[in-house]
Amino acid sequence: MRFAHAVARRIRRHTLGPMPDDPARTRLTSPMLIDLSNRVALVTGAAGELGRPIARTLATCGAKVAIHYRSSRDVAERLCDELNTLYPSQACTVSGDIAKLDDVSAMRPIIENELGPVDIVVNNAVNWFEERPVIEQSADQFERVFRSSVLHAWATARVFSEPMIERKWGRFISLGTEVTSQALINRAPYTAAKCAMDGLLRSLAQELGQHGITVNQVAPGWVISDKDRRDRDEVQPLYESGVPLRRRGYDQDVANMIAFLASDLAGFVTGVRVPVCGGNIMPEA
Repeated sequence: MRFAHAVARRIRRHTLGPMPDDPARTRLTSPMLIDLSNRVALVTGAAGELGRPIARTLATCGAKVAIHYRSSRDVAERLCDELNTLYPSQACTVSGDIAKLDDVSAMRPIIENELGPVDIVVNNAVNWFEERPVIEQSADQFERVFRSSVLHAWATARVFSEPMIERKWGRFISLGTEVTSQALINRAPYTAAKCAMDGLLRSLAQELGQHGITVNQVAPGWVISDKDRRDRDEVQPLYESGVPLRRRGYDQDVANMIAFLASDLAGFVTGVRVPVCGGNIMPEA
């Protein structure tokens, strides 16, 4: 099937001239901007420390944003009011257990009624766990992080890929972590769940690519968030000494990469995990 499609493109090129999707057909403008106008994004866990800057950044780039929360209703509603004040009728809130297919399915008509069909899904929500050695962990700790990483990514893909396939355009972007490349002690549930999520997303990228849908991950390091700013806890010398750029990153660095991957500028990027960690991990080329 793939070979036949490639042959058809080659015949079309020789018969009708340059390919219609060739960027060389259009003149570059400066500066090149991330334009998400007329796109609808769902950000899970948008009331959280990383979720808020992600939602704000996507909205600033022109996207309508569905702000998902599980329990932080007040925070989510304040963020929604903030975005709608800046960009009228550009945001709404949805709630539910992101690892339950029924809850995620119930979100879809709400978002479509308020904002339109979802084009971009940012899987940001995750449950935390108790830090302890592997042999002292309970099955519950593994299960809860597995649900919020693997079943979360599965459920959003199951629900929101259908309209993307129909429109031949879509983005799934999940929050990974640098931890999967570091083998840190006392964090086995989180590391194992994110590694499993990585495998699921690579398969998903293979399966959805033919429909113009990209599937990627952003793997942050230990970035500075609003909590660090409130606690005046931004500087961590021991961690920073091992980072090639000799500092911690910011939540905005993560949001910027997500905005890029959500845009047409990243239309030929799929199946990858992009570290945003100042070089603290360097995947093999």
